[in-house]
Amino acid sequence: MASNDKKIWFPAKRYGWGWGLPVAWQGWVVLLLFVIGVVASAWLLPPHKSPFAYGACIVVLIALLTAVCWIKGEKPGWRWGKDD
Repeated sequence: MASNDKKIWFPAKRYGWGWGLPVAWQGWVVLLLFVIGVVASAWLLPPHKSPFAYGACIVVLIALLTAVCWIKGEKPGWRWGKDD
């Protein structure tokens, strides 16, 4: 499960492209912070009042989560469910 002898936080999905749920406590913390960020954005910048600001916050949060997954996760690639 480790790639390049580093402890991964997010394993690759079994089917498709991307990452699955975290396998380390650090990954769970990152995911929790992401969810808190989404909820805080919705509370501070209600989507019905400022949709562009809310959308920008969500885009930034997704970009940060993707960056952490890319750095601390398995190498992404398309998977068909076989043990490659």
